[in-house]
Amino acid sequence: MMGYEQMNQITVTTAMMKNFNNQMGPIRSHKKTTRRTVATINGGAAVTAATAGEGDSRLNLTGMSLASLSASSIDLASISKLDLSNNNIQQIPESLVARMLNLWELDLHSNQLKTLPNSIGCLSKLKVLNVSGNNLQCLPETIKDCKSLEELNANFNELTSLPETIGFELTNLTKLSVNSNKLVLLPSSLSHLTSLRVLDARLNCLVMLPDDLENLVNLQVLNVSQNFHHLKALPYSVGLLMSLVELDVSYNGIMVLPDSIGCLRRVQKLSIEGNPLVSPPLEVVEQGVEAVKQYMSEKMTESYKKTPMKKKLRGAIGTVVKFRTFHGLRSSSGRITGDRVGGFINVSDYRQINGIASPRHVSHFNPLRLLSPVSSYFSPPRH
Repeated sequence: MMGYEQMNQITVTTAMMKNFNNQMGPIRSHKKTTRRTVATINGGAAVTAATAGEGDSRLNLTGMSLASLSASSIDLASISKLDLSNNNIQQIPESLVARMLNLWELDLHSNQLKTLPNSIGCLSKLKVLNVSGNNLQCLPETIKDCKSLEELNANFNELTSLPETIGFELTNLTKLSVNSNKLVLLPSSLSHLTSLRVLDARLNCLVMLPDDLENLVNLQVLNVSQNFHHLKALPYSVGLLMSLVELDVSYNGIMVLPDSIGCLRRVQKLSIEGNPLVSPPLEVVEQGVEAVKQYMSEKMTESYKKTPMKKKLRGAIGTVVKFRTFHGLRSSSGRITGDRVGGFINVSDYRQINGIASPRHVSHFNPLRLLSPVSSYFSPPRH
């Protein structure tokens, strides 16, 4: 005769199987199916499911109150999407992740994770990773090896920093969400994420942003709001984000917006409320986005006009000559050729520079571009 505990276990197993099969949908008969067993250590319950052996294979174990995982009998290599969200999982086994060679989406949100396994770097095909709503204090350095990653959601954790190399390797990343953490700084390598379209870093403790943000040529949405008194200034490069459509810097400690804000021609939504702003003044802010951009543009032009011409030349041309960034002006001996006027080379052969403070040209005169050995604005004379 079957004992009470065995009957109870069968009842739990049957109910979980029914729920699981309903989520997975019907299985087409013409496809070869593979029997898979997921053993979850959760009061002895076991879930067994049949999934398609060809094409996309998705495993949905969301909301099953799982505390831990053991999947030694599953063919993990064929799973493309795994949803383990809304459970009580505290740890993901290294060996389990290392076997998910074809996984492209992993959802671990709303669990009790304190760390992610280092083997996550083995997921070379992973495109979407959601680890929001956990207790993570850091992300593993090996996440840089997920080179196919396009979306990373790490909201609502306890992150104090991001891997320094994250920007050098995750070049396909289009969306980075790290809001509601304890971040103080964003890694300087972030500026190498040239595919990035959305950066959400609100509700942190950021004290500053990376200087060379202008390299984020595809960034459309930047949200660094609600860092409160920690964030007191924005870098000049914010105004050089030429693809930016939405900028939210509200509820910080910013007193002066950089003049370069006037160059953001595509910005349609600009949220700057909740700051102790002096420039632009409140009466300009109340007039809307276009009024703010116009004010900052005029302020930038006026500031440039007040700069002595000699200082302009020293800042623009003299510095470039010092670092030898003009191309095609060297003799066979390696020395720079050409007439010099007042210690500078004669640049009459180069195209005229007009409207240096206008939105059209301001990005070309960013100091980082001027000092670059591959500067494209100053080109050799044509003969």
